[in-house]
Amino acid sequence: MTATDEMLAANRTFAEGFGAAGLPGPPSRGVAVVACMDARLDVYRVLGLGDGEAHVIRNAGGVVTDDVLRSLTVSQRKLQTREVVLIHHTKCGMATFADDDFVAELEADTGQKPAWSPGAFPDTEQDVRDSIAAVRDCPFLVHTDAVRGFVYDVDAGTLTEVS
Repeated sequence: MTATDEMLAANRTFAEGFGAAGLPGPPSRGVAVVACMDARLDVYRVLGLGDGEAHVIRNAGGVVTDDVLRSLTVSQRKLQTREVVLIHHTKCGMATFADDDFVAELEADTGQKPAWSPGAFPDTEQDVRDSIAAVRDCPFLVHTDAVRGFVYDVDAGTLTEVS
């Protein structure tokens, strides 16, 4: 049985007791979270979120890309979110390589450069600051006053705010 088959079996069990039908589309807490995709970071448990309470947008590094800004814009303008929480974490894989090296590796393997930037960063806290600035500077977002960024410690389970 593959990991996907195991997850499908878990979904059947989940669906038998499903009780979240009828939740409204807009998140009840009016917040959107941008976080790293790292499997050690369970955004819902870390933030005490339940079903229907927040939009959670994840990618490698929790980097604020054009697609993240697109999702945040939809979240704010069409689904009434007003706050943005950014979460990076300790021991992030995105801090272990440089964009140029990774792009060169991809080009050597495939003969093509990606159209996207990997978004690696050497300093996690600085990348949180850069991410806050990117959200605040986006002309399409209407709520940029309540943007906060944090680093999650994967060993302690704690969040530290980055100012």
